[in-house]
Amino acid sequence: MRAIVAESAEQLVWQEVPDASAGPGEVLIKVAAAGVNRADVLQAAGKYPPPPGASETIGMEVSGVVADVGADVTQWSVGQQVCALLAGGGYAEYVAVPAGQVMPIPAPVELVDAAGIPEVACTVWSNLVMTAHLGPGQLLLVHGGASGIGTHAIQVARALGARVAVTAGSPEKLELCRELGAQLTISYKDEDFVARLRQETDGADVILDIMGAAYLDRNIDALAPDGQLVIIGMQSGVKSEINLGKLLAKRARVIGTTLRARPVSGPNSKSAVVSAVIASVWPMFASEQVRPIIGKRLPIQQAAEAHQLLQSGGTFGKILLTV
Repeated sequence: MRAIVAESAEQLVWQEVPDASAGPGEVLIKVAAAGVNRADVLQAAGKYPPPPGASETIGMEVSGVVADVGADVTQWSVGQQVCALLAGGGYAEYVAVPAGQVMPIPAPVELVDAAGIPEVACTVWSNLVMTAHLGPGQLLLVHGGASGIGTHAIQVARALGARVAVTAGSPEKLELCRELGAQLTISYKDEDFVARLRQETDGADVILDIMGAAYLDRNIDALAPDGQLVIIGMQSGVKSEINLGKLLAKRARVIGTTLRARPVSGPNSKSAVVSAVIASVWPMFASEQVRPIIGKRLPIQQAAEAHQLLQSGGTFGKILLTV
């Protein structure tokens, strides 16, 4: 089979590699498309190695067709169209996945576009609902509202009855966020998001943050009393000081989470998140409260170009690589 091999951050080569096969408890998927994530860019640059035992091949989500099933797998059969959450291996013609991380394609999404759903759906649901318990009437602030995570989080939060504020970097991206249901849109290039929130709200009940260190102090300022800051990315750095006085005065919580390093099964595992997403988010797709936002589709041979596009911020929603 063929897969992308990262010779360097800029040299992503589509070449022959050893075949993947379904081991016990696994499903072998013939890949139709793979989603592109910032973690893929970091891995290609040698800055984010896969968890122990995971494939060295880049790629954390795919859609495709079941090609084989391993021993003890009864819930999936050859020929079914599926999408899947991966620890690695997605930039390839075939990938083996633990059965608990495989999902049916949510209606009415098409096969290729479903490749852009597993990471965002599992990240958003595990953080906003399973961790922060976002509910009706609460205010969610999403940094990077036009990103893959952001566009999905806006829609899910609105489906839950929450209010949504976002930051984004261009008028076009802010307009997209408004179309998806964001009620308060803030240009991070031209406005102070803390001042704007204080002007128009009592603060955010939940903040979903992809930025990290440089935003930590201002995020705490932006929280409402009893608010929760959920940090899922470190684009602006990994180290920062925290004013404990502010934190205590607001009775606030700062939570750091990750998805990729979770175990396959058990409490708080990837399989547990996947099961919750199928039960709660798939009906949102069926009712068309939520839809995949795809900014670009490229052949997988152009993986390096896709990574450059993601880093440049020159698109919105998800970037997909078609196989």
